[in-house]
Amino acid sequence: MSDHVVAHGVAIPKIGLGTWRLRDEACAVAVQEALRAGYRHIDTAAVYENEAAVGEGLRAAGVAREEIFVTTKVPHTQIGAGDLQRSAEASLQRLGLRNVDLLLIHWPNPAIALQESIAALNDAKRLGLAKHIGVSNFPAGLLAEAWRYTREPLLVNQCEYHPQLDQSTMLRACRTHGTVFTSYCPIGRAAAFDEPRLVALAEKYRKTPAQIVLRWHVQQPQVIAIPKSANAGRIAENIAIFDFNLTDAEMADISALKRAAGRMISPAHAPRWDA
Repeated sequence: MSDHVVAHGVAIPKIGLGTWRLRDEACAVAVQEALRAGYRHIDTAAVYENEAAVGEGLRAAGVAREEIFVTTKVPHTQIGAGDLQRSAEASLQRLGLRNVDLLLIHWPNPAIALQESIAALNDAKRLGLAKHIGVSNFPAGLLAEAWRYTREPLLVNQCEYHPQLDQSTMLRACRTHGTVFTSYCPIGRAAAFDEPRLVALAEKYRKTPAQIVLRWHVQQPQVIAIPKSANAGRIAENIAIFDFNLTDAEMADISALKRAAGRMISPAHAPRWDA
């Protein structure tokens, strides 16, 4: 199995480093460790307040810029015409980059017309601020509406997803449009690692339960995962998942761990927009 997903002619590494809640030197070091471990996909956002540290880690690692897929996100308060473009420019300044590979609307905002936001996102690409564009935390109906307004492919929809969270509706919606599903919080709750099915699979493949769950993600069509860690050992473990394959029955067993149907969890800083 390839370690990349290809959508709309764009290859995206299936495992990236998530950086939510990582700050300052710890964030910069985590980015360096990830790139040394073989990662070529780094995810950040303006609201994480760590773009400068991510940029520092990118430069310190010594990996050629063209080899790294960098994603950042525009806050939901700044997705209007003009505001979005200015936010993207500010992110690039903090990152120390001329452009990012992927620019996402972090959350939808019911106070700003979706058509306006998507037009601004398209314009950011036209201006060369981003090579590709997409969204994050968009419910299925809103994703379909965004596709009606966009001129450029919406490459990604980034949402929470792990074995305890049923995202089958969103996965179907993404596949309908050829949009890649990026899983944040992909490992879920650590308590899930006590599940007998995960423990047995970890023993069978001589992997950790986290590695089993990450393998489950990347074996699904058009799904990638961005686990977060500041621990060098775990960072290396999280990408060491391309040397084994789960069977169809094992994939189904992990999927059966889900306990909720199609819910999306909003952080305190984001609005609810149920569609």
